Amino acid sequence: MNTDYSIIIVGGGPIGIACALEARKAGLSYLILEKGCLVNSLYNYPANMTFFSTSERIEIGGVPFVSNNVKPNRSEALEYYRRVAVSHTLNIHLQETVQQVQSKNDRFEITTIHRTYTATHVILATGFYDIPVLLDVPGESLPKVTHYYKEPHFYAMQKVVVVGASNSAVDAALETWRKGAEVTMVIRGEGVGPRVKYWVKPDIENRIKEGSIKAYTHSRLVAVRPAEVDIQTPEGIVTIPNDYVIALTGYQPSFDFLRRCGVQLSDDSRLQPLYDPQTMETNVKNLYLAGVVCGGMNTHVWFIENSRVHAEMIMRTILQKS
Repeated sequence: MNTDYSIIIVGGGPIGIACALEARKAGLSYLILEKGCLVNSLYNYPANMTFFSTSERIEIGGVPFVSNNVKPNRSEALEYYRRVAVSHTLNIHLQETVQQVQSKNDRFEITTIHRTYTATHVILATGFYDIPVLLDVPGESLPKVTHYYKEPHFYAMQKVVVVGASNSAVDAALETWRKGAEVTMVIRGEGVGPRVKYWVKPDIENRIKEGSIKAYTHSRLVAVRPAEVDIQTPEGIVTIPNDYVIALTGYQPSFDFLRRCGVQLSDDSRLQPLYDPQTMETNVKNLYLAGVVCGGMNTHVWFIENSRVHAEMIMRTILQKS
């Protein structure tokens, strides 16, 4: 088995695939290393999720994305990226976690759970969906608490608390309520987030207004117990019966992994990785960032539609160096 490549791409999501397509087009040897399944983050999205972007905005490699809807859904995206990977016979190793990336004498050693590879260039396209931002409250480790939401049937006829006010929280609240759950939302701000999909925002606001879904605004969850939860509201602590907590408070990149790779992070709360926005090269020579990982804790800056160009920028830089 070949273990030496011009480019190793860490992450088999849409942007990692886009980087592989550009490497293939340039005639450079490459390998994608993905710790999960193909487009693992998209696979773990809610089953009924609809993208904010239209299909042409999340196309990669010039391959048309034909959708039956104005906004494609999760299942269509999985099918699209799978077909892109298969039709281009991309060189990708799935279920192979990268443990370490070390720069040695202008080359990289990439150690995974299976073996060690070498490469001249490394692209980190690792996303941010694997590490949830924790509530850090008593009882958060109970089995009834989850930081991921898949589909609503499981929560039918149950008392559910949804923490958050983003697209994922709003989708979870509406879908579980429509399957018969008694839903309470806990929202830090004054209402649902400004980035909530425009066709969903009126729906959730109307459900809250009519009282179908209870919402505590300017509030936070402060304790979880097997049969109830405590919510800190402006009027004081409110305790309500509860079966499940869906805490959708956001996710973050693996900053420990970035540090182990030698990437510098800003000293403030954003933990912004250091890279050249013209070349996407980090402070480590020949180590590049691509996709949403570039935003650090600010995960609302980069999406598929505006970061797919990173693949072209990185490959142009690599070819100029060559």
